[in-house]
Amino acid sequence: MRTATQILVIGGGPAGSTAAGLLAKAGHQVTLLEREKFPRYHIGESILPSCRPIFEQLGVWDKLERHGFQPKGGAYFFWGPEEWEVRFNDLGSDGTNAWQVVRAEFDQLLLDHAEELGVEVVQGVSVRELEFEDGRPVAAHWAGTKEPSVTGRIGFDYLVDASGRAGVMSTKYLRNRKWHTVFRNVAAWSYWKGAKQLDRGPAGAIAVCSVPDGWFWAIPLHDGTMSVGLVTGKDDFNRRRTELGGIEEVYQAAMAQCPAVLELLSDAEQVAGMKVEQDYSYVAEQFTGPGYLISGDAACFLDPLLSTGVHLATYSGMLAAAAISSVVSGEVGEQEAWEFYGTVYRQAYERLLVLVSVFYESYRGKDHHFYNAQRLSEADRDELDLQAAFNRIVTGVADLDDAKDVYRRIRGHLGGTESGDPNPLANLNKVHERKQAPMTPENAVAGLYLAFHPRLMLRRADVPIIGRR
Repeated sequence: MRTATQILVIGGGPAGSTAAGLLAKAGHQVTLLEREKFPRYHIGESILPSCRPIFEQLGVWDKLERHGFQPKGGAYFFWGPEEWEVRFNDLGSDGTNAWQVVRAEFDQLLLDHAEELGVEVVQGVSVRELEFEDGRPVAAHWAGTKEPSVTGRIGFDYLVDASGRAGVMSTKYLRNRKWHTVFRNVAAWSYWKGAKQLDRGPAGAIAVCSVPDGWFWAIPLHDGTMSVGLVTGKDDFNRRRTELGGIEEVYQAAMAQCPAVLELLSDAEQVAGMKVEQDYSYVAEQFTGPGYLISGDAACFLDPLLSTGVHLATYSGMLAAAAISSVVSGEVGEQEAWEFYGTVYRQAYERLLVLVSVFYESYRGKDHHFYNAQRLSEADRDELDLQAAFNRIVTGVADLDDAKDVYRRIRGHLGGTESGDPNPLANLNKVHERKQAPMTPENAVAGLYLAFHPRLMLRRADVPIIGRR
């Protein structure tokens, strides 16, 4: 391993692989440290179409297509008494634009591709300590994950912390991670062989199926298994586990209340033990600081409901690469690039926070504690600029009629009233990230916008592009 590098990336998941790969593609010297040896298991198997432009920018899209992952045509919702579908080709895209993935294979492909682009990838090493000068991280002290006697130091100019839930910067040094009062849930899941295909909705869709005290996901995978997970409130989960005798018992009892999942698994065999995650909904108070950016799950995570994890990870990885590359190239200053990154990433996160809460709030059956508990609290509202969040949602809507409808429903929700809309996605499906993202001078943030030609970079809104009128 090098003893010094221009850019150090901590973490080889989608955020780290994306940032490192794009930076190396731009000609920068990048070293990536990953504590595990890939392939390694990870949850978060349902990918959104918003990732495609990023994978194309990386040059990895064709590899992902050839791998044979399950194409994902959209989603199908059994939400209280309502049923509906979301088809990705209704969002203006054709062909396969997303997959259901085995994350061990998916993440391995992304990390290997980053290495092919020139990233020095070192697996099986953990960052034990960061070294600072005047508040700026300048070196990492590492040790072998399984061989802790093997140690070293690597200096760097810039740091991307993509260390996932471990969150090196936010948990160990900044201590600025805040857990949401909303989405205080537990996810418990397992894998099934021989599950039936969903008999409705888009091909390869994720099924989202509500139960009185939570909901299930059912994700078909290309290896012949189906990932089936329960999301329920943390307090209720712990109470039920004590009453029923264990995690498996809570899972099975909830499944007995879910006819759609029971039908999918009627001839299936459970082929894995139970896995559990909790306390996964959080955000760091800041995503940037002198010489560093925090990306992916290291910065924030919402809720698995709308499969936003990999989207936020790759999106933040792309933003980090553009910001650092432009600073290193001398095109923008660090402070303004960091302001761009922090603002744009937080806007994307806040928009999804509002949307997920609205989605939960739309559940018909207001007497159920779980769904009431998912509403944004007064504390959540106080921390967000909700009018600005609403404005960002509306600016992505295609026409004025849609905007009026969204205004009525979202404003009602932000004011603490019930929208009563059984399907918020049906009318929000014209809200595209690209329409709101700062990719034109008109949508500039901190005077900057994201450009892809002649390379990925931040461009000043007040500087004309040579050769264009």
